[in-house]
Amino acid sequence: MSSFDKKMSIIEALNKHPGARAVFIKYGLGCLACMGAMVESVESGARIHGVDPDLLIAELNGLLTEEKDGNIAQ
Repeated sequence: MSSFDKKMSIIEALNKHPGARAVFIKYGLGCLACMGAMVESVESGARIHGVDPDLLIAELNGLLTEEKDGNIAQ
């Protein structure tokens, strides 16, 4: 599975891994069903909410590492 990146839309990131929703909520990006999630990039959403996009992406990619290691986080 390819990694998360800052340019992907929020909805694309949410569809990539079931644990992504919890990560977005943890960082205050709770408007996951709004229209912006369909077109807004992860980077843009993070910046709007005062979150370091690199930190958010690192945590999202951590989900893939856990999955690869057999510890599926949901």
